[in-house]
Amino acid sequence: MTARRLPLNLLCGVLLAVTVAQSADAKVVHRQRSLYSTILVDQRGSEICLQFSVRRDQRNQSCMDKRRPRDMVLAYTRMMMTGLLVQPTPQRVLMIGMGGGTIPTVLAELYPDAAIDVVEIDPAVVTVAEAYFDFVTTANMRIFKQDGRVFVKRAALNDVHYDLILLDAFNGDYIPEHLMTREFLQEVKSLLSPGAVAVANTFAISQLYHHESTTYHDVFGDFLNLKSNASANRVILAVNGPLPDNATMRATAEQLRPKVKAYGLDLRKHVRFMERKPDWDPTARPLTDQYAPANLLRDR
Repeated sequence: MTARRLPLNLLCGVLLAVTVAQSADAKVVHRQRSLYSTILVDQRGSEICLQFSVRRDQRNQSCMDKRRPRDMVLAYTRMMMTGLLVQPTPQRVLMIGMGGGTIPTVLAELYPDAAIDVVEIDPAVVTVAEAYFDFVTTANMRIFKQDGRVFVKRAALNDVHYDLILLDAFNGDYIPEHLMTREFLQEVKSLLSPGAVAVANTFAISQLYHHESTTYHDVFGDFLNLKSNASANRVILAVNGPLPDNATMRATAEQLRPKVKAYGLDLRKHVRFMERKPDWDPTARPLTDQYAPANLLRDR
């Protein structure tokens, strides 16, 4: 059995064990019941983390080391920054799902002239990011407190386009169902400028792996598939145009290295993990608005 075929109940057990072990000496400094989840902020030493408490377990959404606040602590955030290897000079950025605001904060510092739109459905998450994770909006950043699907639909109707789109919406259990479907991804694709990239944070260990993969391939064609031994996350890079080769991405990583090293980033090391060949079942049924992921999340 490969890692990505693990039953969801086993996956949750593994993640719960890791979370419990890591949080054993953590102190909860903030607890808040919002309309969408119970938001927890805990601190262990100099590290502070945001979690969404759900039925089965709780997982870190964002972490910050107060001794080195610019470092991107969580592996998946560093993986998502590989979108810059495809589009190193974004002028318009869209991020769906905010967490502690780590990624938009870094992007705003790297590209102060870029227009950055951040969409977060839960206003309480924005408040917590500001209070505990030093998140501050900039002159070129807008925060939209609404559902990501609604925002994308309206942006498409207004013929808005982005150079870099980051999909990182989680409810503490998994990606919200309506943000995983073929119809949603088609709407996202319509917002991409030529040569732009959509970067999606998903799991490498999930019953949904094959279905997610066929859905992205159905909409975008071939994509870059990034996994790492340091994380259970899988990051998809879907490009509105030809995929860059590894030599091009290594050269881009080298050019960006002086700019990103202050954030604990070394984009070069991710290039060798970029896969192009499908490692999923191509007969898996794509996810649609009528065929919901919840149908697959049942324990088998």
